[in-house]
Amino acid sequence: MENKFNMVFQKAISFVLIAAMALTLSCCAKNKTPNKSADSAVASAVSEHELGNGKNHFDFTVTDKVGNQTIFKIKTDKKTVGDALLELGLISGTDSDYGLYVKNVNGIELDFDKDGYYWAFYENGKYAQSGVEKTEITNGSSYEFKAQK
Repeated sequence: MENKFNMVFQKAISFVLIAAMALTLSCCAKNKTPNKSADSAVASAVSEHELGNGKNHFDFTVTDKVGNQTIFKIKTDKKTVGDALLELGLISGTDSDYGLYVKNVNGIELDFDKDGYYWAFYENGKYAQSGVEKTEITNGSSYEFKAQK
């Protein structure tokens, strides 16, 4: 009778130890999950779209306040970047003494007077030397509006 009791006791302890190890391993696996979802969040922060028709083509990137990027492959018959983006509804703003003051890019409005952010215009990774409405399209070039403070 005592042998049966010892055998049952040993099996119960073995079961408890196995359950504890399984619980420990599942907790460790759960701790790794946030890193994987963080990688997924980074991957989903960039999206790509093709817009327009025409013989001129360029890449257009919109970078919002938190760094999310939307990339457009633009095709157009317009001569300037500004005309192409206005035609496609990707930018809007108000005319000023210095040209088009872009306040809205891809549906995202920035107003320097309200929040201190503005849309900075880049050409091939460098701050553009002219406004978007005066920048002639160079096929294969990249243009970007980036939210800056």
